[in-house]
Amino acid sequence: MSERLEAGSKVNNSMKRQKRRKGQQKQQQRVGVEEDALSADSHCEPLLRGIFQIGKKSHDVELTTSRITWTPIQPEDPTGQSAVKKLQGDFVDLTDVFAVKVKRRRSVGQKSGGTLLGITVFVGKRKGAKLKDHAVHLNNLSADHCEIWFKHLKDILNGFQNRPKSLKVFINPSSHKKEAYQVYVDQVAPLFKLADIQTDVTVTERKGHAVSVLKECSLEEYDGVVCVGGDGSVAEVAHGLLLRAQMDAGRDTDSIFMPVQAALPLGVIPAGSTDAVACSVHGIRHPVTAALHIIMGHKQAVDVCSVSSVGRLMRFCFSVMFGFGGRTLAAAEKLHWIPNTQRRELAFISSLTHLKPEDCELSFIASSGAAVDQTDSELEDELSNVAEDGPWQTRRGLYLSISIMSIPCLCSMAPRGLAPFTRLNNSSMALVAVGNASRSEFIKHLKRYSSTNNQFSFSFVETQCVRAVRLRPRSHCGWTDETSEENEESDTKNAPIISTEGTYPWNIDGELLEVPGEVLIRVHPRILTLFGSDVEEAEEKPTKCSCI
Repeated sequence: MSERLEAGSKVNNSMKRQKRRKGQQKQQQRVGVEEDALSADSHCEPLLRGIFQIGKKSHDVELTTSRITWTPIQPEDPTGQSAVKKLQGDFVDLTDVFAVKVKRRRSVGQKSGGTLLGITVFVGKRKGAKLKDHAVHLNNLSADHCEIWFKHLKDILNGFQNRPKSLKVFINPSSHKKEAYQVYVDQVAPLFKLADIQTDVTVTERKGHAVSVLKECSLEEYDGVVCVGGDGSVAEVAHGLLLRAQMDAGRDTDSIFMPVQAALPLGVIPAGSTDAVACSVHGIRHPVTAALHIIMGHKQAVDVCSVSSVGRLMRFCFSVMFGFGGRTLAAAEKLHWIPNTQRRELAFISSLTHLKPEDCELSFIASSGAAVDQTDSELEDELSNVAEDGPWQTRRGLYLSISIMSIPCLCSMAPRGLAPFTRLNNSSMALVAVGNASRSEFIKHLKRYSSTNNQFSFSFVETQCVRAVRLRPRSHCGWTDETSEENEESDTKNAPIISTEGTYPWNIDGELLEVPGEVLIRVHPRILTLFGSDVEEAEEKPTKCSCI
């Protein structure tokens, strides 16, 4: 045992050293890129040049098409040498500037006018995955001088076509600790106002409210849609956007169809308990970071799943869970009078206590890693191909949990992701099938999500990159084999769950969906655009579930 602990300690120390070296290399690369960029920018003809006071010193400030550069003005030495010392300069890339305002001093209660002080440039300053708003004050009392600089800066910022000017905002006031509205008002709305972005805000009143609004509103008025809430809220807005796109394109959602891309990008302001979607595109649960990604127009195409049953579309989503994940959510829904955190923990413990496998048939089409480009008829032929030499691979047996995810689902409880072997837009889904195992072995598997150990290195866990998954619960499969006969004589702890109500609980992006029979899950490459950028690992401090 001591040898294993020592070996584990060495592995952890080695990983920490590798991560430290990787961070140092990135820092060196960043410095090198900045030096190269500064050298290249020095050859550009300045649009403007003037004297501003920054801090307590006067600076020589230059504006080019790509950046603002400032250098302290040094007093002449006794020999009368040059007044400017170039080695102490600093700069800001205009792509990192999200707003510029005229700076004035006003008395209490004064809403307009005031004494001119200069110009303030607002910058999205990066520190790791986090973005923070930072102000650079260019002080100058000349109105004409400031007006010329302000006009040039505004023209450059307005020339960034990817930046939104008008946004439709949905706020779920019930998310997590009911903080979403205050998060928006205190941390997000002031930044949107600063960037001169017009907003149309809807505070949702019920489940499905956002979908009903998106079906009817005029999307041409907006440059993007924003959701303030948790994963369930984000999934609902994403579903609404994609559903509206299918309506506008005349797609029949009561059949197997190829969906079209959503018309507008979606911004995710984290205000939930897990925020796996926000962490997957931002690397961190930080409302200001999410808001600045939206303001500066950083966009990332993502893959989305569709869930269908009996040929009818049920939901567009990012993650689907059957078995333990579905049963846990169903148990939590029955404890609606208990606060959210306690409810989830009680449901988790209850599901572990009554842990039993699901008896089902699992089929999937493996992904080749290339983007899928099919016509509707080609897709229908492939999905209906059940021949032995066809694309479908089938497993029959007992499963504790089956998860399908189109994104990594990074979060504080799984910093490397629930599905670390998939990306945001690699045209495939991650399939994680956890076969029947003892409760202790299953708990070991769950614990590894928050550690550096491989959570999939168990004999009862199978992982696949897939394009489609078909799942049939036992009562709808119509087969009899040795395995099912043995189960009837086995210990009741290992006996599979057979639904007596005719439906099975599915956890779809944190929302409970009761489905009576076979379910088909497909991946649709890059049909949704999110404001943000792809990240390798969440920078959230890892947390472990107190239940295990």
